[in-house]
Amino acid sequence: MIRHTDGTGDALIVQPEEAEHVPLPHGGGFRLLADASGTAGALGANRLTLGEGADGARPHYHALSSELFYVLDGTMEFFLDGEVTTVGQGGLVVVPPGMPHAFGAAPGSTADLMAVLTPGVDRFGYFRALGRIQHGLDSFDSLLSEQDRYDVHFLDASAWRSVRSG
Repeated sequence: MIRHTDGTGDALIVQPEEAEHVPLPHGGGFRLLADASGTAGALGANRLTLGEGADGARPHYHALSSELFYVLDGTMEFFLDGEVTTVGQGGLVVVPPGMPHAFGAAPGSTADLMAVLTPGVDRFGYFRALGRIQHGLDSFDSLLSEQDRYDVHFLDASAWRSVRSG
């Protein structure tokens, strides 16, 4: 990670080999690119790869931040305020603060996406916890007390599970 200062602020440069990788059991994983503490609170960014049909996030909302998703490859399903939409390579989704959402790779497809949260929240710890949970090393309940810290407020997942199961 390199910081360049030009008098107006710092530029953050993260080379591919410098991004921490948090593996997920379906063959995908998170690439942790920028946390709020590295961008003066402006944003947080990560890259997420998902195995075929894998869930990316259960229903939740962010009280403080908007979240942008750019689909780099594959096809995603987004559950936005109770409605499902499919977005393919090159598609963009911006979720405003307060909107319930969930997402995952579409059935039969893998996916690769860039996610940006703005303003930023330090969430690298959240992604590491998700990796531990996905690998069965921790329980989902361990995140419940951290919802305010990470601005990830979990919602009932039954409607999302119903859509995903077919």
